[in-house]
Amino acid sequence: MPDLTIPPTPPTPPVPLAALLAREDLGLRQIAGPDDPDTVIHWAHVSEMPDPYPYLLGGELLLTAGVHIPEAAGSDGGPPGRAKPRLGEYFADYVSRIVEAGGVALGFGVAPVHDTVPRALVAACDHYDLPLLEVPPPTPFSRVARAVWQLMAQARLAELRRVTEAQQSLAAAASRPDPIPSVLRQLAQRVGGRAVLYGPDGTEIAAAGRGATGAETRESLAGLAGLARVVRPTETPSSATTPSSATAPSPTSATDTVPGAHLAAYALGTGQGFVLGVAAPRRDPGDHTIASVAAVLLSLLTGEHQSRTGADRSSALVRLLLGAPPQDVAALLGGDRWIVVHAAPDTPVPDPVTASALGAALGSALIDLAPDVVRVLVPAGREPGPQPGWTLGVSAAVAPRDWSAADTQAARALARARATRAPLVRHGGSGRAGLAELVPHEEAEAHARTLLAPLAAHPALVETLRTWLSLHGSWDRTAVALAVHRNTVRQRIARCAALLGADLDDPDVRMELWFGLRHL
Repeated sequence: MPDLTIPPTPPTPPVPLAALLAREDLGLRQIAGPDDPDTVIHWAHVSEMPDPYPYLLGGELLLTAGVHIPEAAGSDGGPPGRAKPRLGEYFADYVSRIVEAGGVALGFGVAPVHDTVPRALVAACDHYDLPLLEVPPPTPFSRVARAVWQLMAQARLAELRRVTEAQQSLAAAASRPDPIPSVLRQLAQRVGGRAVLYGPDGTEIAAAGRGATGAETRESLAGLAGLARVVRPTETPSSATTPSSATAPSPTSATDTVPGAHLAAYALGTGQGFVLGVAAPRRDPGDHTIASVAAVLLSLLTGEHQSRTGADRSSALVRLLLGAPPQDVAALLGGDRWIVVHAAPDTPVPDPVTASALGAALGSALIDLAPDVVRVLVPAGREPGPQPGWTLGVSAAVAPRDWSAADTQAARALARARATRAPLVRHGGSGRAGLAELVPHEEAEAHARTLLAPLAAHPALVETLRTWLSLHGSWDRTAVALAVHRNTVRQRIARCAALLGADLDDPDVRMELWFGLRHL
């Protein structure tokens, strides 16, 4: 079976296909494909297109009444002839395209177009391992879609309730006389596995949960210790650092799978080499959030030696409030170069604990929680990676005097990530020097101001043009990024073209405008 690239699925709780089949009010019946209890769906989509590939995101239950099926392919009867090969080819192509797009199941509605499910479609679904459901005449597709949404809502509610209860129990455990063992015990209970706190030298400081009694369990704990070494910082603040000894930054979290266990390791935000390891027989929705909350609490509990860091942060804040420039206080915060991260949560409003968990995962305690976005100031030595439940925009690494510009970069990267449905977008692409570097910065800025002077009094037009060009002229994605209607985008771009007196369909014009916008 080839390794197919599946597009990202919508950020919604998956629904087991078996749960949908169990709904007696729908009367669905699986008639082909594997009977796998682990099959889950993320969406229900109706399409009568012969090739549904362009319209699928991945993870869908695709519903069709077979309107798109040609007459030759719509009947299994008749004498043998050339229609039979076309019959098999049509359904083989149709089902293969669904699988390539990441669809996980196909629902075929019988009546009014077809009295039965075509046998060739059944054979094609069996061949490509795609579950095929028969939707009976009394069941409209809207009822199936509504059932999917109801199951998703139930799953989301159960996940939120589980995470909320875990947060409360972990916070209560942190207030007990023996907080570190209590937090580990509560975490192990919540994930149904084992939780381990490793010290800077890799030794096991404390642990809770199932002990190493079997061969598989011993293997999982050995794998967990190895995973902790992956995320442990290669250098600590107490170690000497020179340019020649600098190494690549360590990730803030890592996951792995061994027989019988899912492993995860989280570098604690103290930066001193403490690591939380979690081994569980399965990985349920919400486990990452629960473990991240535990990591935040353990970072605080192991952070008595952070008093100096806390004092430095307080001193930096006071100096900034009293008028000191950012570059004069950056050393107190822990570095000379920084990255700004804008993070948008999948849930409507992030809470302080969730935002702190994100900061711990990114390796920074410098967090700004706003109603619709979380901003994190991260030392450039830690490269932010995708975080489950978040959409991230990441700036280039900058000196403190350029923090404001980096904040704008991160905001634009987040808008692009939302528009393209990417979990993370970084500003500046590959980071290699390009043709723009051949032009002196002052001359580039002067050219940009002259080129874009007609738009100077219209900041909304400038931002729309910038976003539209960055998204390759896509009206829909630009509308998503700017949170406006696509017709508004069209009107603004037409206005830009009129003011600039330029043909925006010309690639040379687009290239020059993009050059100017980058230096504006």
